[in-house]
Amino acid sequence: MVLTVLLLFLGFALLIKGADYLVKGASSLARKFDVSELVIGLTIVAFGTSAPELVVSVVSSTKGLNEVVYGNVIGSNIFNTFLILGVSAVIYPIVVQRSTIKVEIPYSLLAIVAVFILVNDDLLWGNENYFSRLDAFILLIFFCIFMFYVFKNMKRDPEAAVVQKKDYPISVMIIMIVGGLLGLVFGGQLVVDNAVVIARSFNLSDKLIGLTIIAAGTSLPELATSAVAAFRKNSDISIGNVVGSNIFNLLFVLSVSGIISPMDYDPSLNIDIYVFMGGTILLFVLFLGKTSKLTRGEALILLLGYIAYVAFLIWRE
Repeated sequence: MVLTVLLLFLGFALLIKGADYLVKGASSLARKFDVSELVIGLTIVAFGTSAPELVVSVVSSTKGLNEVVYGNVIGSNIFNTFLILGVSAVIYPIVVQRSTIKVEIPYSLLAIVAVFILVNDDLLWGNENYFSRLDAFILLIFFCIFMFYVFKNMKRDPEAAVVQKKDYPISVMIIMIVGGLLGLVFGGQLVVDNAVVIARSFNLSDKLIGLTIIAAGTSLPELATSAVAAFRKNSDISIGNVVGSNIFNLLFVLSVSGIISPMDYDPSLNIDIYVFMGGTILLFVLFLGKTSKLTRGEALILLLGYIAYVAFLIWRE
C-alpha cells in the first residue's frame, strides 16, 4: 500500500509538471505563429489531453465493452464541464471570446444532440438501439466540419490584448509540448491505476469505480492543464481545452470506437446525456453576461452540480 500511495503521488507530480510544460509550450507556439491561443487550446491541447479517453475507448470497443466506451466519453465530458471549469474559475475567473459563446459551446451542444439522436433508435424510430458504422461516420463528418471552422479562424484577433511572455525556440516548444503530453498521459495512468487499487481496498464496487475514478481519471490531464492555464491567466487555453476536449470526445473518440466496432446502446445512459446537455446550456447562460466571464461564484454552482451528480451515481448504484 505504501508503494501504491507513492506511485499515486508520482502520477500527480507528472500531471502537474506535464500540464505546466504543455501550457507554456502551446502558448509560446501560438505567439510564434500569430495563432490564437483559443485555437491552440481547441486543438493541440484539447486533443492531447483527451488521449487517455481515446485509448480507453478504442481498447474497450475492441473488447466489446460498449458501456465503458459510452460511460468514458459522457462521464468525462460531465467531469470537464462541471468540475474542471469549476476548479479553473475558482483559481482565476475565466473570460471567453465571443466566438466561444456563439460557436464552440453551441457546437458541443449540437454534438451531444447528434449522439443522442444516433444512439436512441428505439426511442425515436422504434428500432433496436444501435450505434452503427454509418452513425460513426456521420459524427466524423461533424468533427471535420468543426476542424475546418477552427483552422479557418486560426489567426489571433488583432484587437486582442497581447501580453508579453517568455518565448522559446521552436525545438524547445516541441519538446515541451510532447514532453508535457507524455507526462499527462503517464501521470494520468499512474493516478487511475493506483487510485483503483486503493478504492478496491475499501471494498468499493467495480461499477462505482468505473463511474467515478475511471471517468474522472481519464480527464485528469484536462483538469491539470486547465487549472495550470487558469493559474497562469491563460483563459483561452483553459476554456478551449475543455470545450475542445468535449467535442473531440463526442465526435472523434466515439466515432473511431464505433468504426472499429459498432455498439449496442443502453438507454439508461440517457439521463447522463441529459446532465451533460444541461451543463452545456448552463455554461452558455453563465457566459452570456456583459463581461463574458465565469466568476468564482458561478464556478461554485458548477462544482455543486458535479457533487450532486456524483451523489446521484452513488444512489443509482
